[in-house]
Amino acid sequence: MRLFRRIWRFLKRMFIVLLIGQLVYIVALKWVNPPITVTQLISFIEGHGMDRTNISLSEISFNAKLAVIASEDQLFPDHSGFDWKGIAKAMEYNQKKPGRIRGGSTISQQTAKNVFLWQGRSWLRKGLETYFTFMIEKIWGKKRILEVYLNVAETGTGIFGIEQAAQTYFGKPAKDLSQYEAAAIAAALPNPKKYTVKPMSSYVSVRSKKIMQQMNFLRPDRDIQAIIGDK
Repeated sequence: MRLFRRIWRFLKRMFIVLLIGQLVYIVALKWVNPPITVTQLISFIEGHGMDRTNISLSEISFNAKLAVIASEDQLFPDHSGFDWKGIAKAMEYNQKKPGRIRGGSTISQQTAKNVFLWQGRSWLRKGLETYFTFMIEKIWGKKRILEVYLNVAETGTGIFGIEQAAQTYFGKPAKDLSQYEAAAIAAALPNPKKYTVKPMSSYVSVRSKKIMQQMNFLRPDRDIQAIIGDK
């Protein structure tokens, strides 16, 4: 019994330490850039490299910010981290076509997954993703979430973030990306290792045109402008 009580006390202490530690880390990342992510570490270990450059939201072009919202999460300014209708549609689609997987993740969810977790579809990871999504929505806010997402998102094999993608594919900083260039990078986000920007895959070529149409539609939206600026 004494051994059991010691183990139990040890586990409780570890839980408290981990709980406090992750809260401190979440709060710190409101101002400090993530030192590394699991995806970046795996990319480096597998020999793909880990090219990245962190920049502030003000150093990213209006086009780039609008492109990822148009591509990944058009309701980003309005939801509290989760697009429940999108999730329901994705679940319905996946049930009808189990061989094809459609995601319903918001930019907030993707940011939580990229920064704190690993890639995968287990229930444990989804549960943790829900928790971290809720926390960053409450602590970081939309602008910081978008900023971190644009810095940590995988944009090619061994390439992370919008700045590194802009430099690699177009030889310019992210602040100078045109609408077409930003849409091309955004088009590859679902699977940047498969859907390449350079050389441009047929998928990226077709999808980037659709993204530009959505960008033109969303451009006047005041809620979006409040997050990414007006241009």
